[in-house]
Amino acid sequence: MVMLLTVACSKDEGTENVDQSNLTIDLNLANETDWQMANEILQYVNEYRVSQGLPQIARDQQYASAYAVEHTQYMIDKNRISHDNFGVRSQALRNRGAQSVGENVGFGYNSAQDLVNAWINSPAHRDVMEGNYTHTGFGVMQNNLGRYYFTQIFYRK
Repeated sequence: MVMLLTVACSKDEGTENVDQSNLTIDLNLANETDWQMANEILQYVNEYRVSQGLPQIARDQQYASAYAVEHTQYMIDKNRISHDNFGVRSQALRNRGAQSVGENVGFGYNSAQDLVNAWINSPAHRDVMEGNYTHTGFGVMQNNLGRYYFTQIFYRK
């Protein structure tokens, strides 16, 4: 049995009471994402956005992806998907000029198309995908069993 899960975090939930000292990130983390899969996810997300009359969003291979990878590693370590500490990621990107931030996470999908289709079919995920965002970062990684975990951070600059 394959368990497929996704969870959405609407923009800027949990940004109150963020300890500013927790906002630093190693940009090299962004290199750890599976960029082939991430690029496919971005392609499908942008195809969907265009079909809805929305502008495409650009890939951020720096801060947003570093934070996304850090969160994906956290989910792998915890063996569950979550939006734990979303406020930290959101505040960190706001400190770098983001006006709003949203996030989708998922687990267990083997293709970008299946993941994005699941997000399209979930009202909360679809709302994030349709948000007024300009950029996106990715944390796409496999656990030691080869199962994918996904974090996609959206933001408007």
